[in-house]
Amino acid sequence: MTRHLAYLITEDWFFASHFLARGRAALAAGYRVSVLCRANAAAEALRREGFAVIDIPFVRARINPAAEAVLAGRIAREYRALRPDIVHHVALKPIVLGTLAARLAGVRAVVNAPVGLGYVFTSDRAKARALRLPVAAALRATLGGRGGFAVFENAEDLNAMVARGLVRREAAVLIPGAGVDTALFQPAPKPDGRVKVILVARMLRDKGIAEFIEAARILGSRGVGAEFLLVGPPDPGNPNSLTEAELRDAAASGAVEWLGPRRDVPALLAASHIACLPSYREGLPKSLLEAMASGLPCVATDVPGCRSLVRDGETGLLVPPRDPAALAGALARLIADPALRERLGAAGRHRAVSEFADPIICAATLAVYDRALEQGGRP
Repeated sequence: MTRHLAYLITEDWFFASHFLARGRAALAAGYRVSVLCRANAAAEALRREGFAVIDIPFVRARINPAAEAVLAGRIAREYRALRPDIVHHVALKPIVLGTLAARLAGVRAVVNAPVGLGYVFTSDRAKARALRLPVAAALRATLGGRGGFAVFENAEDLNAMVARGLVRREAAVLIPGAGVDTALFQPAPKPDGRVKVILVARMLRDKGIAEFIEAARILGSRGVGAEFLLVGPPDPGNPNSLTEAELRDAAASGAVEWLGPRRDVPALLAASHIACLPSYREGLPKSLLEAMASGLPCVATDVPGCRSLVRDGETGLLVPPRDPAALAGALARLIADPALRERLGAAGRHRAVSEFADPIICAATLAVYDRALEQGGRP
């Protein structure tokens, strides 16, 4: 009998960027796969691949308990109609609403994936701080409940959630990141000319975008002849997003070049010399995985998620978060030392292939589905 897997995720583009390989692996393993999300530009391509896409009107920035309760009821109705054997909820809001909906609909096999801790746990804004206690309480009630598993992308987040009593140790599973296509992202000979430093991410403040821009200004004032590239879109649905006007102003200053959203990221990485992500906190950053697979040395912050990938002095360099001067110093070191770049990049490629390649992550995820179905009574 065909098993039915349903993903609940806020945006279709996030499924396409971070969960597509796992969804394809589930299809290949014989699952029928539905994706419940806000259906926009990526939805039709997902349908062509064989996924059923069901529109759920998530509003990520909304904080309205009554409206979210209505949305949980909507999701429960969809679950009753779909009758999935297993559901996989991705990120904090889908975890809370989806787990409640699964209980209402009688879905017994639940996998919850807090991919990083999100705006509420990373931002210093008053609004985020005020939300931490109620969000933590909601997670305690839903994250790793009876019959479910909670999948974490790094061991630090897993251990912290267990220590805070938000998830049972026996329900916590470590799967390191979203995986990477090591055939698509490969090392390439580097072009002559100025060193290119690339940061690929959504243009969020907690990705360290401002620190990257300031580090580029510092190095420019010292006469360091490098190019600093920002690649990615602003995200109006996230309260921490920079605006398009702010990004254009930064580019107009001459310190950085903002390329916006791009579909040719593998080619951009192949033409770059150094990857950078001075984030405040991550689950396991896919952009660094892709850079490592491309043979680039990485400069990142010494924070959860980033330090799970970047081993200081082995695959890249780590710097303190929110410290543009330290970031500039690490980048200057790599800009000036091609041999160091080559050594660190080669080690990063080896780690990407041996530990984080798509087949490894997909197999681990399917194994969790098997465990959840068996525990839920549907082997």
